[in-house]
Amino acid sequence: MKTKHRKTLEAIFKVPTLGNIVFSDIEALIESLGGEVREGKGSRVAFEINDRRQFLHRPHPGKDARKYQVEDLRKWLTDLGVTL
Repeated sequence: MKTKHRKTLEAIFKVPTLGNIVFSDIEALIESLGGEVREGKGSRVAFEINDRRQFLHRPHPGKDARKYQVEDLRKWLTDLGVTL
């Protein structure tokens, strides 16, 4: 895992939850973990790892993921066994 992806993972697991994680960095992290990023309708994005999916909406007009999205992502990654 590249240093950039590791920093994104650390930011996702940081408490209190950060609201300044760039969404495209999250997409790159998922891909580095062997997952897929699929575009849905509108701004919907599906992340998939080991046949388990997490759906989020790409933020707009900004580029940063919202805190609730980071918390949902943290829970999903924890359920998958991804840790720091």
